[in-house]
Amino acid sequence: MQENSKKPKVIVFDLDYTLWPFWVDTHVSPPFRKNSNGDVVDSGGHKIQTYPQSTEILKDLFDNGYQLAVASRTSEMKGARQLLDLFEWNKYFSFVEIFPGRKTTHFGRIKSESKVEFKDMLFFDDEHRNIRDLEAVGVVSILVKNGVTKDVIRQGLNEFEKRNS
Repeated sequence: MQENSKKPKVIVFDLDYTLWPFWVDTHVSPPFRKNSNGDVVDSGGHKIQTYPQSTEILKDLFDNGYQLAVASRTSEMKGARQLLDLFEWNKYFSFVEIFPGRKTTHFGRIKSESKVEFKDMLFFDDEHRNIRDLEAVGVVSILVKNGVTKDVIRQGLNEFEKRNS
């Protein structure tokens, strides 16, 4: 990851179609577990995968000192949290907000817990409505079209720096 002079204090990720290529409440069947091969599978034994670069991106950002958070508006709260654990992503996230409702509510909680202002947050999500809602309160928000990639992260960090210089 590149070094920017003005860095976000918290980087927030949506889950569905941002870090993984499905809706956890409709496309997969909890409960989830690891099979004998170490693969994450759903209750039907179907392998569950993330986007190819998701784990590496989270590790790189974390290792470079960024505070990370999740904001997901799914109704499958237990399943989403279970996947965070099974993919071994919990170690990367300081704040996890998973519940139905507007993303502005998720971000209000992250702001309250982290003591970080919206203007110091960077957000990645696949839905226009969430991008629009968070941009309106001052969060630099990047639309993710086909899952997170290193290029999308670079674009987000550059946009954050540009808007905050």
